[in-house]
Amino acid sequence: MPTDVAIAPRLEITGLDAGYFGQPVVRDLNLQVGAGEVVALLGANGAGKTTTLETIAGLYAPIAGTIAMDGSEIGGRATHKLAREGVSLVPESRALFNGLTVREHLQLARTGGNDLPTDAVLEMLPELEKCLARKAGVLSGGEQQMLAVGRALVGRPHLLLVDEMSLGLAPIIVERLLPILRRVATEMGTGVLFVEQHVPLALQVADKAYVLSHGRLVLEGMAQRLRGESELLRASYLGDEAAEKITALPVGDRRNGDTEALPPKGYEEPSDRGAPDVGDGLGSETDRGTQHT
Repeated sequence: MPTDVAIAPRLEITGLDAGYFGQPVVRDLNLQVGAGEVVALLGANGAGKTTTLETIAGLYAPIAGTIAMDGSEIGGRATHKLAREGVSLVPESRALFNGLTVREHLQLARTGGNDLPTDAVLEMLPELEKCLARKAGVLSGGEQQMLAVGRALVGRPHLLLVDEMSLGLAPIIVERLLPILRRVATEMGTGVLFVEQHVPLALQVADKAYVLSHGRLVLEGMAQRLRGESELLRASYLGDEAAEKITALPVGDRRNGDTEALPPKGYEEPSDRGAPDVGDGLGSETDRGTQHT
């Protein structure tokens, strides 16, 4: 008689503390991404979004908690080993080699295994075809971002991490780029976790979203529902104390797909950033340099 077998999430983070030199920037984070699922990680500047992605990718070891992929612990493993196991990071800097052509970038990404053929990459990102002989340094911002994503797809990742795909790009370009993440998840079965400043566009592509504020998870829910709760989203960007004041909205159970404003954890009161415009994209990340998010 067949029995039901529980399938582990593609990515499962439990009680994660992450940061630098033993000092946590992200605290007690719980997050899941299923195979073929697209999940948005949202939040204002300094919320801990980039720190989370870089810790998953192995650039930093977790301070506490666990990170598992398909049921196996991966926290603290070296980045190059995780890359071979199917974890692919598209960093906010894109990390391209200006002197190499598009074709050379795609060739360097090959592992010699079950790689995605170049034709398949170009079919998914057709704008790159005319750029194959061009060096990365002369590409437009949109073309560079497509190349960064295309390079990440060559190895058929099980888990794709994308940090600020729209950084520095016009909204019309972003509208063309973000749906690629949905296609990757649907056609390749890849779990996708992405950080995005254009919240309305992110929620159109994502299945669900998590919102960080000052390193703590303050809101999570299905994207379809969050699209209709702009006031709660706005409050979450200002901190969990503000989110707690939005009492008119029902608080649901995470397990049944409802939106939940999570209770405060006693951290410092948020700074006065002003209320961001949900319609224009919340939390635009402009403080690069030494600030890790």
